[in-house]
Amino acid sequence: MSERPAPGWDDDVPQTVPAPKAERRRFDPAGPLTGLFFLALAGLFLADGLTDGPILHPTTLIPVVLIGLGVVGTVRVLTRSRRRTLR
Repeated sequence: MSERPAPGWDDDVPQTVPAPKAERRRFDPAGPLTGLFFLALAGLFLADGLTDGPILHPTTLIPVVLIGLGVVGTVRVLTRSRRRTLR
């Protein structure tokens, strides 16, 4: 056997290793916020495509999209520690 047995193991009596505790993960708001932003954006573009006139003028739509992307990116950066598992 190439692996070393764990300390305390007896060759005659098999022992079981206790299962690690399941660590509860905290809620990460970045995923739902990103999803809602892109669903709202898709709904806006769909409504714009299905109507005769524009829903939002492009001079209004472009800043809304850029500000929304900035907010989503900021929330994702601020909550990055909730998605990482450090050992």
